[in-house]
Amino acid sequence: MHGHVRFDYMQAKATRTASQTLAEGQGVCRDFAHLAIALCRSMNIPARYCTGYLSDIGEPLPHPPGDFAAWMEVFLAGEWHMFDPRNNKPRYARILIARGRDAAEVTLTQTFGQNTLMEFKVWTYELA
Repeated sequence: MHGHVRFDYMQAKATRTASQTLAEGQGVCRDFAHLAIALCRSMNIPARYCTGYLSDIGEPLPHPPGDFAAWMEVFLAGEWHMFDPRNNKPRYARILIARGRDAAEVTLTQTFGQNTLMEFKVWTYELA
């Protein structure tokens, strides 16, 4: 799947389904996770959606700034294992905020009416 779907922030759609992600060949981390989870579940492999923050801790310079992200966990051989369908590589400082069946179940924010995000900042520090 990782080689067939292109990441593009500008193409984000809150209503994109897993099958649309596959057909359109593009999406954001949420779409990558939903598609990978759907494929696992179609093979009776338990999978769950994870949302959190990917910091830049442990990433070689130059690195992009950390960001909120989605990934998945898959139940294999009696244990849950983390996979990141979008980045397709392990990340050292992945900060889990919530896990559930899909993005609708574990939204990072919920707003009603018109709103404008003026600024947000996240700091991460590696502890000894």
